[in-house]
Amino acid sequence: MITCTLTYRIDPYQVDAFETYAKVWIHLVTRMGGTHHGYFLPHEGANDLAWAMFSFPSLAAYEAYRAEMAEDSECQAAFAFAAKTRCILSYERSFTRPVLQGATPSELGLIA
Repeated sequence: MITCTLTYRIDPYQVDAFETYAKVWIHLVTRMGGTHHGYFLPHEGANDLAWAMFSFPSLAAYEAYRAEMAEDSECQAAFAFAAKTRCILSYERSFTRPVLQGATPSELGLIA
């Protein structure tokens, strides 16, 4: 599994527009085979940072999503909405692999 984390710098006066954009992408990622873990919008602290996380079974599945996204009319409408409202100032994308199952120290050989 691969998880994409997007760090957004958003216009603090356009948080409502960004939230609309976020809700659309949760639907789109899910429709295209991903698992969306949600968007995280400013509440306390910096008012211009937001995050999103979603996963695909593999990097190849993520790349297939990217290709499909480029041709999808709903995705293009979401991008156009963000451009029109200018709610996103910039973003960075990073990829990680999640650890989703815990173990005791003895199971991992950390204690005898």
